[in-house]
Amino acid sequence: MPVTLAALHVYPVKGCRGLAPAAAWAGARGLEGDRRWMVVDGAGRFVSQRTRPRLAVVAPEPADGALVLRVPGREALVVPLGADGGPAGAGAPSPVAVWRDTVAARDAGAAAAAWFGALLGEPARLVFMPDDTRRAVDPSFAASGDIVSFADGFPWLLISEGSLADLNARLPRPLPMSRFRPNLVVSGCAPYAEDGWRTLRIGEAVFRVVKPCARCAVTTVDQETGEPDGPEPLRTLARYRRVGGGVMFGQNLLAEKTGELRVGAPVEIVD
Repeated sequence: MPVTLAALHVYPVKGCRGLAPAAAWAGARGLEGDRRWMVVDGAGRFVSQRTRPRLAVVAPEPADGALVLRVPGREALVVPLGADGGPAGAGAPSPVAVWRDTVAARDAGAAAAAWFGALLGEPARLVFMPDDTRRAVDPSFAASGDIVSFADGFPWLLISEGSLADLNARLPRPLPMSRFRPNLVVSGCAPYAEDGWRTLRIGEAVFRVVKPCARCAVTTVDQETGEPDGPEPLRTLARYRRVGGGVMFGQNLLAEKTGELRVGAPVEIVD
C-alpha cells in the first residue's frame, strides 16, 4: 500500500484540545497556528497537562476575528484578535518560560487570566507568541535558523496508524491517537516504519526526521475528561519501546521545505 497522510492535527493552545483540518500550511514553526498560544502560571512559566490535566477539555475554536475557548458547563472565553492573529490591543511583549527557554509573548488580558484562573484554581494567564519572537530548536538536532512555537521541543510529531494499532493490540483496552497529540498521522506502512525514515516529502513540503519522541504522563490523561487514566500506555511501552531512560513513540521532524499539506496526499519516503 502507498503511504498517505491520514490526518493533520493543530493545537492552537499548548496543552489544550486540537483541531483536525483537511489542509494546512506547513511553515517554519510547524503547522500554521500550532501552539502559538500558551497558558502560564503566576510566575510566567508554562503549564501543561503533565501537571494540569484539566487543560485537555479546553476546546479552542477559531472564529471571525476571535479565538473562542470552550469548556463544558462554563461560559466560553472570547479573545478578540488583532491583525497578526494575536490578542487585540495587547501591550508590549513580556518574558515567559517554556522549558529552558525564555521568550517574549503578548498577554491576552485580564478576562482570559480570570477564565483560566477559575478553571485551574490558581493564577494563570494566556499568552501569544508574535511573529518576531524566534525560539530556536535544540542545536543538538537542528540547523541554525530552525525555530519552534510553544511546542515542547520540535515543530512536528509524526505517528503512523500502524504503530498505534500495534500498541493497542498489546494494551488492556485500545487508546485513541489523541493521547499522543501528533501533528501528522500517516497510514499504509508497517508498525514503527517511521523509526527508519530520514527524509520524507508530502506535497511540496520536505521533512527531516531528527529523533524519536520520548513520551510523558500526558499520554495517560483521558483527553475527553481531562482526568488521569492510569499507567497506560507508558507501562506497556516501557516493555518494548524503552531507549535509555525514556519510552519512545512517534518521531520528531523538522521542515526543510515549507508548503501546503492536504489529508490524503501521498507520503514519499525519500531516504
